Amino acid sequence: MFKTILFPVDHSREAREAADMVADLVKIHNSDLVVLSVVEPKETSAMSSETEVTKILEGAKALFSQRGIKAQIVEKEGIASFTICDVADEVNADLIVMGCRGLGLIEDGTSESVTNRVINLSPCPVLVVP
Repeated sequence: MFKTILFPVDHSREAREAADMVADLVKIHNSDLVVLSVVEPKETSAMSSETEVTKILEGAKALFSQRGIKAQIVEKEGIASFTICDVADEVNADLIVMGCRGLGLIEDGTSESVTNRVINLSPCPVLVVP
């Protein structure tokens, strides 16, 4: 049912907890897994350091590898919500799985979270893990 699953990650507890759900879904559906992290342009963002984002992606890849899951790693620069939806479209994702809160999920000056924006803009279903 889910041929390709996109899993956007940051270094939040919610993203780490969602990884268990992602691993289960990938195994159940024999899905391809794409793990994405977005380098945000704001210097004040926790996700603005390319080095930090690379560490997060390598950690996620190692976590899934320990569970026998091969993950494609994607690092992009941009505004998180738009970039997540763009990558979902690029990889023909059938599902996006993400934590309900995370670092950088509330952007300065707005009351809408990245998760809410992804839900509204996504080209595919979004599973939000609380």
